[in-house]
Amino acid sequence: MNLLLDTHVLLWWLDAFPSLSEIARNKISDVSNIVFVSAAVIWEIRIKQALGKLKIPASFRKVLERQPFEVLPITVDHAHAVGNLPSHHRDPFDRMLIAQAKVEGLTLVSHDRIFHQYRIPIIEA
Repeated sequence: MNLLLDTHVLLWWLDAFPSLSEIARNKISDVSNIVFVSAAVIWEIRIKQALGKLKIPASFRKVLERQPFEVLPITVDHAHAVGNLPSHHRDPFDRMLIAQAKVEGLTLVSHDRIFHQYRIPIIEA
């Protein structure tokens, strides 16, 4: 199974999963699954950090590099797919994750219930 982590899921994982469901934790840690982190997630985290809404360690980049995750860049196909999504969700970062999950055939790991309206595979975080 190929997974795509929502921003809060990545942060919960890095914080030793205080709020992460057991199912999500098991799927993410299962070495037979490929786990992706989108460039959109890193972008969102860095914006929140710059605005003072999120504190992350100075070594955040190195922390991420030590994780067994694959980086998913944002492509032109992903950008075009955002334009075809219904407007159930207004957050541009979440819309990009939904588009990436659709284009790449990934299962999104999230706690955001609005994602279900997009009819994509989801693991509840």
